[in-house]
Amino acid sequence: DATKYAAEDADVTLRLHRVLSAKLAALPSLESVYRDIEMPLVPVLEKMEATGVLVDCAELKRQSADLSQRMLAAQQRAHEIAGRAFNLDSPKQLGQLLFDELKLPALVKTPTGAPSTNEEALEAIADQHELPRLILDYRGLAKLRNTYTDKLPEMVNPETGRVHTSYHQAGAATGRLSSNDPNLQNIPIRSEDGRRIRTAFIAPPGRRIVACDYSQIELRIMAHLSGDPGLVGAFESGLDVHRATAAEVFGVPLDQVSGDQRRAAKAINFGLMYGMSAFGLAKQLGIGRGEAQDYIALYFNRYPGVRDYMERARQQARDHGYVETVFGRRLQLNEIHSRNQAQRAGAERAAINAPMQGTAADIIKRAMVTVHQWLAGHADKAALLMQVHDELVFEADAGFVDELVAQVRTRMESAAQLKVALVVDVGTGLNWDQAH
Repeated sequence: DATKYAAEDADVTLRLHRVLSAKLAALPSLESVYRDIEMPLVPVLEKMEATGVLVDCAELKRQSADLSQRMLAAQQRAHEIAGRAFNLDSPKQLGQLLFDELKLPALVKTPTGAPSTNEEALEAIADQHELPRLILDYRGLAKLRNTYTDKLPEMVNPETGRVHTSYHQAGAATGRLSSNDPNLQNIPIRSEDGRRIRTAFIAPPGRRIVACDYSQIELRIMAHLSGDPGLVGAFESGLDVHRATAAEVFGVPLDQVSGDQRRAAKAINFGLMYGMSAFGLAKQLGIGRGEAQDYIALYFNRYPGVRDYMERARQQARDHGYVETVFGRRLQLNEIHSRNQAQRAGAERAAINAPMQGTAADIIKRAMVTVHQWLAGHADKAALLMQVHDELVFEADAGFVDELVAQVRTRMESAAQLKVALVVDVGTGLNWDQAH
């Protein structure tokens, strides 16, 4: 049976190759993505998967115990608020309590039309009662415990003492790598508990963890694709781009930009890349929709090249059914002509964002290939352990860290020639959290 399966696998692969290679040869830019980016990446990923990453199981056990205690405390507090016991993990019991007994509004519905108790539904009513926020906190703790602190020690390979993830090149339409068993790309970085999990990813004695992270790469790609002089100029001048945006949008000197103004500018800079509407911006900043619309209008007034790029991207999607990265990777948008307004709007948002996210994915893949080639001559001193979207994580001998940083930074920053420079931030430490 195994022989038949293996033979069929090889035979079908060959048949597919004969069909697909001819199609690929007719599209030089796509063939270049395949030959120059994807195929050279295969041995890089194989080496990363085989190397694995060292985890501190005792630290994860301590974190599991702490998370369990806090989950129990949240459960007890929820019972106090409700005035009775109920199962926090039961959507049915939770829906009954929130919507039937407490009479909270059911703002989000399931596909069958029933009131939803998913994250979006609870966030929508979290300002109206203490219980929804408490349930969200409880779920966050449970997810970290079930996905990481309890699971990671079970996934340690007994022969290597390390965790070995699997990377997938073809899982995401934008070209981003994905990771599973375990998923190392989804550990929350904004929460203190998420960062604590990163402290359990450690370097062996005499070595250090080194994290090299592209700084604001998608925003830099936006500056490149739009060619907007204001945005390009902010990066060329080495300014804090969010502060520079705030100064432009709000018409104040750079040194007089307030914290709230910078926060608003940052929300606009990143929000527009993901097609955020005035409604979404208003919600994020806690301001009125009209005020948010004024912010966006001011932004486009100061950065007209960004608005023009967004319209070009939508138009290309409408005309061709796809958009492309800087390197020619195609991102099909089959729903760009959908009669369903929500699907069409989603495709338009993807048309704007996919070239940026896809180009960022292409750039870090190119960097990984050149870094891997250099590391081949220093395999005893350093190794590439993980890729987390815009970040590469290494393990290196303490005395080799400076050379590693210099060589990796050069290769990452020269992985693409854009209208603005690529910049890499570096951190080192005894664990991943210290290095980030």
